[in-house]
Amino acid sequence: MYKNRISVPVQEKAMLYPLRWLAHNKTDFVDCMISRMKGGAFMAMNNFALNNVYNTYLTTYAPKGTTPFDTHKKSELRSVYNSIVKMNKDAPLTIPDTSKESQKFAVSIKEESRGLYNVIASLGGIDEESMLNKKVAYSSNDSIASAKYVGDNNSEDNSADVPSFEISVQKLAGPQVNTGDYLPSSKSSMTPGDYSFDVGVNDLNYEFQFSVANGDTNKNTQDKLSRLINKSNIGITASVLEDGSGNSALKLMSNATGLPDDKTSLFTISDERTSKTAGSVDYFGIADTTRFANNAQFSLNGQSRTASSNNFTVEKTYEINLNGISSDSEDSATIGLKTDTESLTENVSHLITGYNSFITAANQYVETQPKGGQLISEMKSISSYYKSDLQSAGLNINDDGTIDVNKDLLTSSVEEGNGKEALGSIKNFTNSLVRKTNQVSLDPMNYVKKTIVAYKNPGKNFSSPYTSSTYSGMMFNSYC
Repeated sequence: MYKNRISVPVQEKAMLYPLRWLAHNKTDFVDCMISRMKGGAFMAMNNFALNNVYNTYLTTYAPKGTTPFDTHKKSELRSVYNSIVKMNKDAPLTIPDTSKESQKFAVSIKEESRGLYNVIASLGGIDEESMLNKKVAYSSNDSIASAKYVGDNNSEDNSADVPSFEISVQKLAGPQVNTGDYLPSSKSSMTPGDYSFDVGVNDLNYEFQFSVANGDTNKNTQDKLSRLINKSNIGITASVLEDGSGNSALKLMSNATGLPDDKTSLFTISDERTSKTAGSVDYFGIADTTRFANNAQFSLNGQSRTASSNNFTVEKTYEINLNGISSDSEDSATIGLKTDTESLTENVSHLITGYNSFITAANQYVETQPKGGQLISEMKSISSYYKSDLQSAGLNINDDGTIDVNKDLLTSSVEEGNGKEALGSIKNFTNSLVRKTNQVSLDPMNYVKKTIVAYKNPGKNFSSPYTSSTYSGMMFNSYC
């Protein structure tokens, strides 16, 4: 049986060996090996997942989650490749600035452009017909449940054709919690040595290895285990609790909620068959569950339902998030769709929020990146081109490039006649933003300071599709 081993070496750096996972997902891993010959010694780094490399930069520079718009068809990927080839065919040979600040800037603007593109795509799509036409759900009582429309935005049905419903909540879905024994923080009764214990999550077993040295206290070791578990990303969050009397306990809580019918727990902890010294589980008292996971209980139009999570979909139309428990049987929330005017107004507001976020992020680098101002100028040029039409619709452009929304004027603009025609200029503005975000995503290095070494002979050169590898290489720089 494969076992994933996670240990803390002297530097307390978590090392993850997901052997069973690797056996079935080898193609998702990148062999990231560095060999160094020093004094006859050979050193090699462990395998790292490509998504870990990527997420390291996202967490540091532009923390964003993935969305359905980050997946692409083969034809779309082929189009991106062809665009890169065409863009680089006549591009001069350059040496870019590869300082840490420039790397941070390039990664940040690429991710911010991706984020703005995803915002636009989430508001109905990026084609002319569906752009900004996303239907918007509402909840009459967000303290009980909030809603998001996830149905077909291309449907010809209006808001009145999509059914609404009443929801009341009797119980929220909860995670499993294992809270250990409270032990004196400033001392320890553990014998110095190497220890390990096993954690079972989703039919996978993870072995955590750690060392206890002379002088280590209970609090030191609990903090060490908390960091180790959190860094391993196995679906459990660890923390250390203190009771105010000089005692501390290790708390483990599952990220998931609810309990499947065939399960009695979401995770188990044991050291009965572990590879190192046993006894740490009993010592810290983390084997026993102090709060069992439970499913959410709620009613839809008077009919009782259950769900393993507080987030679920109803009839492939609404995404519901349960936020609180109803005080009585009459305390409920009405879920439905906003009118087309309200939806269009809210979509435009979300668009401007995404646009302002992009401008604000780019403005942070104007002083340190000489070409950062070029990007701001290009974005200002786009908004200035549509300035008069945007202002008539309640969108006012500020000196720093951001846009303020006058919601009253925007609403009245939508309500006058056909709202979609009244906001045609905003759609044109949005189309221009889509083109710009695609351009920035293709070549963020265009806005990084660089020295031109040589120009190509126009019309007599070969395609150079790998010029953009300069940016890709930065993703792995200092990582492998």
